[in-house]
Amino acid sequence: MSEEMEILQGTISAVVYQNAENGYAVLRLHIGGNQHVTVVGTVPLPVVGEQLMVTGKWVSHASYGRQFEAEFLERLMPQSAMEILSYLSSRVIKGIGPKMATRIVEHFGDETLRIMEREPLRLSEVSGITRDRARAIGEEFRLQVGMRQLMEFFALHHLPADLAVRTYKLYGDSTIELLYDDPYLLMEEGLEAPFGAVDRFAIELGVAGDDPRRVEAGLLFELNYNLTTGHSFLPEEKLLPATAQLLTVERSDVKKALERLLEAGRLVKETLAGIQVVYLPRLYEAETYCAQKLKDFAGNRFPAPRGLEKMIRQAAKEGGIEYSEEQEKAIRESATSGLLLITGGPGTGKTTILNGILSLLGQMQMKCLLAAPTGRAAKRLTEVTGEEASTIHRLLEAGIDQNTGKMFFTRDESNPLKADAVIVDEMSMVDMELLYALLQAVPQGKRLILVGDADQLPPVGPGFPFSDMLRSGEIPTVHLTEIFRQARESLIVMNAHRVNQGEMPDLKTVTSDFFFMRRPSEEAVSNLIRDLCTTRLPKNMGIPPEQIQVLSPTRKGSVGTVSLNHMLQAALNPPAPDRKEKQFGDYIFREGDRVMQIRNNYDILWKKEDGSAIGNGIFNGDVGIIRCLDPAAETLTVVFDDREAEYDFTMLNELEPAYAMTVHKSQGSEYRAVILTAWNGSAYLLSRSILYTAITRARQLLIIVGREETVAVMTQNAKKNRRYTGLKLRLQGRVG
Repeated sequence: MSEEMEILQGTISAVVYQNAENGYAVLRLHIGGNQHVTVVGTVPLPVVGEQLMVTGKWVSHASYGRQFEAEFLERLMPQSAMEILSYLSSRVIKGIGPKMATRIVEHFGDETLRIMEREPLRLSEVSGITRDRARAIGEEFRLQVGMRQLMEFFALHHLPADLAVRTYKLYGDSTIELLYDDPYLLMEEGLEAPFGAVDRFAIELGVAGDDPRRVEAGLLFELNYNLTTGHSFLPEEKLLPATAQLLTVERSDVKKALERLLEAGRLVKETLAGIQVVYLPRLYEAETYCAQKLKDFAGNRFPAPRGLEKMIRQAAKEGGIEYSEEQEKAIRESATSGLLLITGGPGTGKTTILNGILSLLGQMQMKCLLAAPTGRAAKRLTEVTGEEASTIHRLLEAGIDQNTGKMFFTRDESNPLKADAVIVDEMSMVDMELLYALLQAVPQGKRLILVGDADQLPPVGPGFPFSDMLRSGEIPTVHLTEIFRQARESLIVMNAHRVNQGEMPDLKTVTSDFFFMRRPSEEAVSNLIRDLCTTRLPKNMGIPPEQIQVLSPTRKGSVGTVSLNHMLQAALNPPAPDRKEKQFGDYIFREGDRVMQIRNNYDILWKKEDGSAIGNGIFNGDVGIIRCLDPAAETLTVVFDDREAEYDFTMLNELEPAYAMTVHKSQGSEYRAVILTAWNGSAYLLSRSILYTAITRARQLLIIVGREETVAVMTQNAKKNRRYTGLKLRLQGRVG
């Protein structure tokens, strides 16, 4: 085929395939007469009826034959009434289907698109369109046109298509002009732009390697990137050389940029334990505030209520148990402490203590609020206590500022929580910024009780506040060490404690709750997992597939979550005539699929299935089932426990399949049955804390599939990635 560049002009007659994440598409282009050609390349948001002028070359594909590979394109808006009708009938504009498109074009003819852009209120002249709907259609049309232009600009410079959507929402029609002035605006908070792509883009626009804007952006990137690995700050002596190496500039250039950012208040420098450290301002504010507020709470001591011992006996009677010395100490401390930490592994009675504390505080006529970091953890807290619990985000009434796109919490110091005591479970998952929001909302003079297992994996976000609080020695703490008789009968519990102490778990004893199944290859591991989920556990143990959770330390490889999800979807929810589906990226979302929300979204509206309540906010880690998919409306509905939420197809990057998930993603959840893969991988992922966390996710049954050698490696690998956090030092007064 010819390698010479050619230009084709025509109208999109069909969209064969499109990837909304990167803009890649396969189109049929009508170029006149009866001629239709296949065009492939980056064509963001293609719509049937659009006219394109495409520059590219002809190529021959082994499977699909002759294709035109687009390198550049120009969109030509439809001109004639017939072209406009075809364009609008493709549902490119929300609120306009084929019937409405016909009425609009019959009324305005060739002027339709000009009316929609410049005089949208005139659309109300058409039967069935109110002024409000006309205004909404006009806004949607301008958004689509502006966003398409920006996506083409981004595609030209090899920037991600989904970044264009976020950037346009932030900067609007001025985006391209602003980016020519400062390309590093793409590094602003909320855009989540990859630094490498932005840096290449800036250099394409003529930014010099040592340009002050570039060096400052590099410093901010280093600190923001390290938030994702858990660091609240970086020592100056690590930050400067890391940034110089990243940008290939002199360390002196980075030092000057740091001074400018410090002077402008965009970074903060302080001395901790004799070391110069650099913070992003929001992390500095969060850490210093939390340290002072925790000290204030810990300094509060309340007089023991009259009849305390009688109240504790009553709590024991209500629970039908006799408290151990440790448990009684924890319950007694809750009556007199302003801040109390309770920590212990599985089987040590944390649930018993929570119920005892709730009984005691109830007898003291105190109102208690219960919360946990994730929806599943909150649901489990409700189940074990019988009291309503919510996520921390919902407790604090999280929302999104429509103008800035940033999260805010309605509950804060000026609008505190109405409670005498706040109890938070699964504290190991709470990062520094979430703790900051929580402490702002809890009034002084009230009780705060934090419960968790510090040996679990640290939070995904920056800091490890629960561990820092425990290690500081400055806060009243009850360490639970006794494993109770009933728990000792569980090999899940006993093996969790063995692993935590660096001992190899018992893989030979055959019990009803813990099994190891050796397999010699990744293919054999994958096949066994499929059999366990589809037939063996449902038939032999009465555990339905929806109550089985497959976990893996990694996303990659044949036994990583990506491959396992494809395999399990094919086995548990295969294509069927009565199941609608939608391709998005490399995955097909299908009715009946188990999916997980992978980022906090405070705008998604939900309603209880029984219609008893509505609200907003679906959070990272929430798992649900796709109930229905509507290709015409371009939406799908996911049911999360008893709540259902609707997703626009443009939001599908917020969902991923959840037949299998990483151990990190399973934190805070508990499942009736867990299947864990144990195969080769990086030392970072094959760790003791990941094995311990995975084991403690299982309530009734745990099956490890793979190699004993991998289990041994994980058990011995106690190395924890050091996190730069200053909370412990601040609690100990080691500032300066």
